[in-house]
Amino acid sequence: MSLTGISANRLELLQIAEAVAREKAIDKEIVIEAIEEAIQKGARARYGAEHDIRVHIDAKTGETTIKRVVTVVEDDAQFGGGVDEDGNELPFEEPPGILRLSDAKRRDKDAVVGKVYEELLPPFEFGRVQTQMARQVVMGKVRDAERERQYEEYKDRVGEIVNGTVKRVEYGNVVVDLGRGEGIMRRDQSIPRENFNIGDRIRCYIYDVRRETKGPQILLSRAHGGFMAKLFAQEVPEVYDGVIEIRAVARDPGSRAKMAVVSNDSSIDPVGACVGMRGSRVQAVVAELQGEKIDIIQWSQDDATFIVNGLAPAEVSKVVMDEEDERVEVVVPDEQLSLAIGRRGQNVRLASQLTGWQIDIMTESQESERRQREFSERTALFQEALDVDEVIAQLLVTEGFATVEDVAYVEAEEISAIEGFDEDTADEIQTRAREYLDKEAAEYDQKRRDLGVDDALLEIEGITLPMAVALGEGGIKTVEDLAGLVPDDLRGWFETKNGERVREPGILESFGLDAQDAELLIMRARIVMGWVEAPEEPEMEEAPEGEFAEGGFDAEPSEDAVAEAEAAGEARDA
Repeated sequence: MSLTGISANRLELLQIAEAVAREKAIDKEIVIEAIEEAIQKGARARYGAEHDIRVHIDAKTGETTIKRVVTVVEDDAQFGGGVDEDGNELPFEEPPGILRLSDAKRRDKDAVVGKVYEELLPPFEFGRVQTQMARQVVMGKVRDAERERQYEEYKDRVGEIVNGTVKRVEYGNVVVDLGRGEGIMRRDQSIPRENFNIGDRIRCYIYDVRRETKGPQILLSRAHGGFMAKLFAQEVPEVYDGVIEIRAVARDPGSRAKMAVVSNDSSIDPVGACVGMRGSRVQAVVAELQGEKIDIIQWSQDDATFIVNGLAPAEVSKVVMDEEDERVEVVVPDEQLSLAIGRRGQNVRLASQLTGWQIDIMTESQESERRQREFSERTALFQEALDVDEVIAQLLVTEGFATVEDVAYVEAEEISAIEGFDEDTADEIQTRAREYLDKEAAEYDQKRRDLGVDDALLEIEGITLPMAVALGEGGIKTVEDLAGLVPDDLRGWFETKNGERVREPGILESFGLDAQDAELLIMRARIVMGWVEAPEEPEMEEAPEGEFAEGGFDAEPSEDAVAEAEAAGEARDA
């Protein structure tokens, strides 16, 4: 763009604005405003920065008007000042183009505050410095407008597949020309071992558009799960029409992927429709993904069924789910272990990503060994705690008793109902169980005192002696210490280290607290400390007369109730 002077051909000025607007795909008005600002800066450089100079270019004729504007203000008017966000004082600065009232009166006796004087200035030729400055102003404005246009155009296209041309490759990052914008595919978003050269045609998935200082960042990917899902939408009409839904995708880009699908029409097999006749549909997607193997599985609303499907082609014998921690223990036949885990753990890792559950795999023999070990441990516990022989201890374990507390506080009939037991045996076993627990409690209390745990901590509802000992061993010895924790400190949490999800143990992890229980313990401690207020108990409103006539507050007491109350009163008096 050339701005040699504003007295130049008016038509040429409009032609320049139109050409720039067309080239950059922005509004012509934006270019004209940029030229106005450029001329304004040049005029202020020529006539003085203390002048308020305004420029207007007629969008139809191209005629340029330059005016100097003077505004009358109070004699004591001050501008600027105050403080910034950091608390620093701002200087008082007088804006350009103002005239104090007393000075204005000397020139115009009718001058009043707020009156504006305008003076037309003659056209002038731009010097070399002004021309360079004008070019920078115009190109900066145009660049900002182009960036804003790109952001507005692509921000609503997240989740779409776009075609482009490789513009350049920088350190493994691929810059793609999208026609009306420029996107970048970072190295970790490309398929491994996939190389591109300048000028290559490329298909990518827009997974994010960000507004940044250096311009909008259109982030592209070929490794994103959404890319594969959109490719299937292009190849499978049922997916495009919404008859088949892709509920989840997990990928190991360039190697293997799993995709869960479900059909909204019971007459259509979602897996078969995505595979296509002789695999034609899935092969088209595989070709685009550089030979990536794709397992298409049936999605299920039942988590256990979905997890079993997700581990295909391995067979699953048993599933044990821990919904609180979103962990699942999967038992597979011994010969299926390697298939379930997959090469370098790929199969189980993808299944975990697909289902959202942390999957632990063990063989049937491992599970059997664990059950036998637990049986032996519980048997030994009962033998020691209850001072009974192995046969009685095994009978208790077989009947489902897992702890001494279970034995001590269960209804006596449940123990006497065990084959070979009678009421006297049940009473004796429960007596021994309670004596053992009392002795254990005394030992825990002494240990708690040795650790320096305050008595006040035991007064928190829900804190038991074993918990107090565990808290003391974890360095939590006062109510204030407990109040300063968060639920994860008590329950444990997961962290990702070197790409692996690692469990960090909590102070009370062995007690099996759920998130609500842990939060409640901490909240009670905070209430005791006075950090938060206890929730108010809901007040019982007085019912209108007769509202609870049916057995309610205003109901007439029955004759039996009256007689019973009188008898109770007599007994109390006696």
